[in-house]
Amino acid sequence: MMQGTPFRSRNRLGMSDPLAPYPARRRGFTLIELLVVIAVIALLMAILMPSLSLAKKQAKNTACKMNLHHWALIWSLYTGDYNGSFPDGTRRVGNRQVGHWLFAAEPYYTDEAIRLCPMAEKKWGQANNPYVAWEATNVGGGQDFYTSYGINNWLYSPSGAQLWGYPAEDHWKNITAVESAGNVPLFLDCFYLGGHPQPTNEPPQYNGQIDSAGPICMRRFCIDRHNGTLNMVFADLTVRPVSPKELWVLKWHRTFNTSGPWTRAGGVLPEDWPEWMRRYRDY
Repeated sequence: MMQGTPFRSRNRLGMSDPLAPYPARRRGFTLIELLVVIAVIALLMAILMPSLSLAKKQAKNTACKMNLHHWALIWSLYTGDYNGSFPDGTRRVGNRQVGHWLFAAEPYYTDEAIRLCPMAEKKWGQANNPYVAWEATNVGGGQDFYTSYGINNWLYSPSGAQLWGYPAEDHWKNITAVESAGNVPLFLDCFYLGGHPQPTNEPPQYNGQIDSAGPICMRRFCIDRHNGTLNMVFADLTVRPVSPKELWVLKWHRTFNTSGPWTRAGGVLPEDWPEWMRRYRDY
């Protein structure tokens, strides 16, 4: 048989069977068919990628809430060991400000990852605010000590008449003294270590504004990390998402006016809010 001649079946005498069909020849894809397949794959990817991205963010949101459930337990254990009191915010041992929540809570957990919201695990300078973790260098011994959560500073129990310029009598101090605890922020998404929000604090002009012009404490918490919300532990140790505008109707301290100028009861109009916040629900 000559090379290249298609094989044909043979009969028992070894002769080729003239009636046996030639085997079918294999045919590859044409260029047009390949282009169609590539186009279909690209279309499917374009359809699926937003869904995959959303699913990833939802998973991180769930993980953030799990972190905060751990923190609810931590603050329950801490206040249980100190007759309901929160740390004083300032007490020092050596160079460490052990009265600050960062160090006061250390004995109650071993997994440092719970200090970081999964949406904000990169260090300051490696990502855009509010998706960053803050280094606690200003509380002593805080180098390489990062967190992307913060405490409501009004929960501290100051040892003097003031804490960082804010009157001690307005602080809650003790978890048993908190009224309407389900409306009092305890621990939450934050791009700093904490803050003393006031009802007159103006909202940030953009998501994650960090400049120091004007009162800034509410700005530290007024962020959108989770598709329109931030996550929060309340003083009753429940965890739930909160809309940025809702921050102004929560009872941050004993005399906080929940009908202040940035609430509907206080007369704020939808157009008064910075543009990035106008899509959120009004309170």
